[in-house]
Amino acid sequence: MSDRSASGAHLPVVSVIVVNYRGADDTLTCLRALRDELDYPADKLDVVCVDNGSGDGSAERLRAVDGVRLVESETNLGFAGGCNLAAQHAEGAVLAFLNNDARPARDWVRTAVAVLRAEPTVGAVASKVLDWEGRHVDFVDSGLTWFGMGYKRHAGDVDDGSHDSARDVLFGTGSALFVRAELFTALGGFDDRFFMFYEDVDLGWRLNLRGWRVRYEPRSVAYHRHHASMATVSSAREYYLLERNALAALYKNVSEETLATALPAALALAVRRSTARGEIDPTQLDITRRPENPADDEAGVSVSREALAGVLAIDQFVELLPSLRESRAIEQQARVRTDTDLVPLMRKAMEPAYPLPRYLAAHEALVDVFDLDAVFGRSRKIAVVTGDPISERMAGPAIRSWHMADVLAAEHDVRLVSVNREGSGTAPESAFPVFTVTPKQLQKQVEWADVVVLQGHILEMTPQLKRLDSTKIVVCDVYDPMHLELLEQGRDTDDERRVRDLAGVTGVLNSQLERGDFVLCASERQRHFWLGHLASLGRLTPTVYDNDPTTRSLLSVVPFGLSSVPPRRTGPALRGHQPGIGADDKIVIWAGGVYNWFDPLTLLHAVHRLADRRSDLRLFFLGMKHPNPGVPEMGIADRTRQLSARLGLTDKHVFFNECWVPYGERQNYLLDADCGVTTHFEHVETTFAFRTRVLDYLWAGLPVVTTDGDSFADLVRGEGLGVVVPADDPDALANALDNVLYDDEFAAACRDRITDVRESFTWESVLEPLTRFCRDPRPAPDRLPNSAPLVKTPPWHSGEMLRHDMDLVRRYLTAGGPTEVARRATGRVRRIASEKLRGGRRR
Repeated sequence: MSDRSASGAHLPVVSVIVVNYRGADDTLTCLRALRDELDYPADKLDVVCVDNGSGDGSAERLRAVDGVRLVESETNLGFAGGCNLAAQHAEGAVLAFLNNDARPARDWVRTAVAVLRAEPTVGAVASKVLDWEGRHVDFVDSGLTWFGMGYKRHAGDVDDGSHDSARDVLFGTGSALFVRAELFTALGGFDDRFFMFYEDVDLGWRLNLRGWRVRYEPRSVAYHRHHASMATVSSAREYYLLERNALAALYKNVSEETLATALPAALALAVRRSTARGEIDPTQLDITRRPENPADDEAGVSVSREALAGVLAIDQFVELLPSLRESRAIEQQARVRTDTDLVPLMRKAMEPAYPLPRYLAAHEALVDVFDLDAVFGRSRKIAVVTGDPISERMAGPAIRSWHMADVLAAEHDVRLVSVNREGSGTAPESAFPVFTVTPKQLQKQVEWADVVVLQGHILEMTPQLKRLDSTKIVVCDVYDPMHLELLEQGRDTDDERRVRDLAGVTGVLNSQLERGDFVLCASERQRHFWLGHLASLGRLTPTVYDNDPTTRSLLSVVPFGLSSVPPRRTGPALRGHQPGIGADDKIVIWAGGVYNWFDPLTLLHAVHRLADRRSDLRLFFLGMKHPNPGVPEMGIADRTRQLSARLGLTDKHVFFNECWVPYGERQNYLLDADCGVTTHFEHVETTFAFRTRVLDYLWAGLPVVTTDGDSFADLVRGEGLGVVVPADDPDALANALDNVLYDDEFAAACRDRITDVRESFTWESVLEPLTRFCRDPRPAPDRLPNSAPLVKTPPWHSGEMLRHDMDLVRRYLTAGGPTEVARRATGRVRRIASEKLRGGRRR
């Protein structure tokens, strides 16, 4: 026995599974290496060997090896069935499959387990496998053809160090592979019907479709006597199994759309592969080649077993179809990733695999006729859904959704969907289709998509999508902290309704945070705020943290953006066109609506004071009426009009656009302005707000005057883009406006800085986290099914649990009396219910 210590208290138990069939000499070498050479705690290693009905005395020899549990099968179950039988007897949280003609390097187990512990989204670790001498590659990467045949890339190459970087792969080789035990069980293990060959391809394919990663780890090394275990299997039987199992894997795992095209072509190619391999004359039964003697036409012909392999494989594939159909239904329902997602892992999907001239000609013809290049380069389908109307007059939520769709459409098949039919006008021209649907019709759009990007109340309209066990990939855009806005907006309503509405909106946001696979916010300030929400909802789990300690793969900053194309005038707007505004006047623009969380009243007082000495000062409110009819006018709007009239400013120094400027015309107004302004009150909404109108100011190169307290105030101050003033200070605001409007040198310096800063806010730049996610969309780590910890805390005895609970009760009574105890108990019940729901989903 080695001197391995039993000190790995935090390491999981690993069950190493070895299958033997009449190869006892090789198997004994493998088992002894596992016993004597591994650098892994002996008490954490569970070696299980299956004798697959060898009938040659192997079982007796294997039973004599210390530290090995022998499981005997009366019949040969094949590699797949033998591994599954061993897995039923395994005790480890990790299953390690090792061919009987392989031997592990000293740290084979330890390095693989380190990956599984460090990366919770990795479901399996594929070892680096070399030949017995360690000079040539056996496995370092996997590939998959469009017709379902997996292959080892770079097999036979010299191991020159060029394959020593870890990477995600579609599958690992079953000769040296680690899989989370709970996950292996949930997937039903290897497919017994495969017997041998491609059972590892099929398992990796299914893992990836369910959102798990298979990770090639070059530090986990094993050495393999290539095909020593196949010495007694003829080439014809090998071809037969390869052909049949490739068709079975293809049938089970590709989508309906892919299957309809790929399966007929794969069947035809299997026949051609067999006739080409057996060098059969394909024209021998042509009607024009009838022999003169009719009797000769009835004579038999010699056909090699290699030539029969493909035809018989198709015959037995048909035999398996009823049971494969059941398996296919399970896999298609459980999948969360698309065929398109997996194309990069296929490496070279269009690889012909066999260098036979007639076969290559058929491959080329089938790829062309069935347009398989398009099938395996198909775009991902993304639905961007908003509750705002998509029309010429769009507010922030619709504008944001529009640009998300526009940027994503460069790489994917994108639909922009609105559930608001009340907007006026038609949608602008776009490179993507725009749908306006009812909430009831929304489900059809969701079903079409591979990824759904949503905002606002959309998740509440799709109950199936809202379910925590839904397999659809969902991106939740919470750039608008609606509940904080409602604290101000609700001031105009009665107290009871205000409390009810706030609870409802908070629930809407919590549902998105609980469900989202990827969550977007608008600023670093917001990110800190939403991290608190996620933590309180229990989503900052060890799994999420270990997968990405920054948590940016779950919650990322995607600000509002601006066009990368500078604004160009398309028509008149204010100067010389708006009555009361002259060609040489100094124009301050308020770009956006007037809502309760803003402070236009202080701005009016500032304009009133400045106008005494600056008669050419003009303030223009760009839009008083929201384009979404569902957004009512707020009380502050009418108070603004009344104060302006009372101060004698209306239509002299202050002007109101009572409707909403079309999105495609707003640049004309911005280009007429000399500066942009936004003023707000000092409260919690301000702290986490992201004033999108400021981006329009930057787009148009306008110096900015803003109240302090939000993230844009920090930007304006830090980058010298204008002037930041205290809240509720009309004198400071008047001086700031005077500075940016009438100090030409100061205004020019602001514009120079704006030119540099605005490049970082183009839509292409700010949407990069979303673009990156959609290139490889996956479920959030804590939403992966069967993601139990590798090392579990032993269950408490009932006495220990009772003492613990009584201690908690005493603490809660001391802290807050019976009320605190009741509150804590309620929270515990909710947590248990949530855990049961998630556990049910995982099962």
